[in-house]
Amino acid sequence: MGSLDVGSALRWVPGTEPAASTPDALCAKIAQVRETLHIVRDTHPDAPISLATGGQITTNPHQSQTQILASLPPLYPEWLGDRGFSEVHSTRFPYVGGAMANGITSPQMVIALGRAGMLGMLGTAGLSLNAMAERLAVVAAELDTHPWGANLIHSPQDPAMEMQTVELFLACKVRRVSASAFMGLTPAIVRYAASGLYVDASGNVQRTNHVFAKISRPEVAARFMSPPPATILQELVAQNLLTAHEAELASRLPIAEDITVEGDSGGHTDNRPLGALFPTVARLRDELVHNFQFTRPIRLGAAGGLGTPQAVAAAFALGAAYVVTGSINQASIEADQSDVAKQMLAVADLADVMMAPAGDMFELGVDVQVLKRGTMFGVRAKRLYEIYTTYGAIEAIPADVKQRLEREIFGQTMESVWQQTRQFFAERQGGETNAPDVIRGDQDPRHRLALVCRWYLGLSSRWAINGIPERRLDYQIWMGPAQGAFNAWAKNSFLEPVENRSVVQMALNLLEGAAVITRAAQCRSYGVATPAAAFDFRPRPLA
Repeated sequence: MGSLDVGSALRWVPGTEPAASTPDALCAKIAQVRETLHIVRDTHPDAPISLATGGQITTNPHQSQTQILASLPPLYPEWLGDRGFSEVHSTRFPYVGGAMANGITSPQMVIALGRAGMLGMLGTAGLSLNAMAERLAVVAAELDTHPWGANLIHSPQDPAMEMQTVELFLACKVRRVSASAFMGLTPAIVRYAASGLYVDASGNVQRTNHVFAKISRPEVAARFMSPPPATILQELVAQNLLTAHEAELASRLPIAEDITVEGDSGGHTDNRPLGALFPTVARLRDELVHNFQFTRPIRLGAAGGLGTPQAVAAAFALGAAYVVTGSINQASIEADQSDVAKQMLAVADLADVMMAPAGDMFELGVDVQVLKRGTMFGVRAKRLYEIYTTYGAIEAIPADVKQRLEREIFGQTMESVWQQTRQFFAERQGGETNAPDVIRGDQDPRHRLALVCRWYLGLSSRWAINGIPERRLDYQIWMGPAQGAFNAWAKNSFLEPVENRSVVQMALNLLEGAAVITRAAQCRSYGVATPAAAFDFRPRPLA
């Protein structure tokens, strides 16, 4: 931003439009973010500070008595984040559509974002390898050279699946992954990050694959912002999963150069406010870059609670290189989510959320944030976790309690649920005699109880995605406060109806609004009596 000293002799000569000083006129000028904006004031002592566009600049006081206090250059939504982010990932906008599990972030959503100059992350978590491969192929064929990525979720209960997912990504040339729910580094994520590292003609180490590490704890962020442990690299080389050269190059770089700092959000979350978490991780980032003497920057993105232009502008003001949206995209046209679930999301309020046990980390006591309004999932999932922590086996549950669970939650006997679960893991993990969960479940009553509880937690999100009518009260719909905030912002606008919520229109409105609000804040910092209305960008159809 260029500024001029208050004592400058530069004057502004009006063109076709006069300077703006009334509230409505100030708001109109502030919204013209793509034009140079002059902050001006007449030499009369009682004259207000005004805003002006166009006209001419002169040093001749006889031509004009309107002094220029400052000039703000054009401000494009494309420029709100780190230019380096857009250069590295070949995007127009510093905007990422986050990965939502079980395919909710569909190929159509990723394709739409990619064609609009944004980055979409395919929601592959929870899908079979075959389903992943089919969706990866669709996106790759449609986007060609446009950037895109996919989700790699930490699978503490099934590390083999995590490694198989990485092998699929490498085979399909998925060049970006959103690494989510990781509590530490695993061989799978290290292998992905280090595969394809090379030295260019200038002697610089270059990446083939890029990790976007989604974190909400500084200690986890530190692991991703550091080189991988030597023991993991040595293990991968010994297994011929990395070359010795790739391992040596990996020891010079952090695992990830794009760290998504996630505040209070839908799904896996620590419910931490972004305003407190982001600066903490930023300071840690600076320390690690200095300590390891990294020659390239580590970019920090922001996620969680970003459902309005004000929130997006605030994230960029914190220093975010890019922003990531999640919950709000579930109700978009392109989301692979049932119409009934989208309607439930579209009427949700800010407080219509609750924490409930996570299916993939049930035994660890990890929670996810879900929609509370219109569904009993959260309450019933908590009840199952209470059962798991109280009783050591299905057989230990009192008969009346067990019958109530079977009637109200499972809809069948728990023994029948176990047989279905047993068959699922047998097919997924290589047969009854080889499947670790089948073997352990047969031998360990407590693990068998956990798997039966996880049956409900796992299927409940699919019931929502498929819109199963008889299971409506059991829908598990991941949602953070951003959805309620978005709904309040979109009310009485063209974005209120679900059928108008294209993921690109939502993104463009958030970015355009963030640019206008950033410009309003700039004007206020220069003494302009900026109206409150200037900070309230309303949704509108944008090209």
